[in-house]
Amino acid sequence: MSERTGRAERWERATEWPLMAAAVAFLVAYALPILWPDVGATVRAVCEVAQWLAWALFVLDYVVRLLLAQHRGRWVLRHLLDLAVIALPLLRPLRLLRLVTLLNVLNRRASVGLRGRVAVYLAGGSVLLSFVAALAVLDAERLNPDASITSFGDAWWWALTTMTTVGYGDTFPVTTTGRFIAAALMVGGIALLGTVTATLASWLADRVREEEAASDDVLVELRALRREIAELRAGQADSSQARTT
Repeated sequence: MSERTGRAERWERATEWPLMAAAVAFLVAYALPILWPDVGATVRAVCEVAQWLAWALFVLDYVVRLLLAQHRGRWVLRHLLDLAVIALPLLRPLRLLRLVTLLNVLNRRASVGLRGRVAVYLAGGSVLLSFVAALAVLDAERLNPDASITSFGDAWWWALTTMTTVGYGDTFPVTTTGRFIAAALMVGGIALLGTVTATLASWLADRVREEEAASDDVLVELRALRREIAELRAGQADSSQARTT
């Protein structure tokens, strides 16, 4: 391991919790004015400052990791989403996905198996993705006169039906920003459903293998019992023959 790689890993470990705290602060500051649009101007200003401070921390983290990368061009190509989230205001809600790192930290500290970790990621990721998408689409749609998404309940219902590819069509985005959010949510929902399907298939395959292994063990024991019975019968026959002679 090179010195630069070691420094990058130490930086990531040192900033793991502070960046998650910044993401939580960003979530509160981002959600509060959307969920309570009548909040006072002072609170709204504080929320705006908190969002900018969190954004500044994310930019600092990106720049430091870029400087510590061994192959910077390759690193940028592998972290295009991080760059887009920082650079494009439209992708501002995706900064909240930093909270997914919290699931990784909790999993490393929990004594659960691989399937349990997948379940934690799926549950946490699904709730976070739907909640963030609901906030973002409500923020984009609420003031449009043709909008069908005008409350957080409508927004979360739309997010859940879109993410699960049900799509009843009773609520839908009409703004350009809302449609971009919908497209991102569709991709994320398909990815989550694919992970659920793969996890279920893996569980079923493991159960089938366990049943087959149990059946094989029973067959082995039956063969052993048959051999023992045959040996006992042979021994009894030899004893009877010896007594008759």
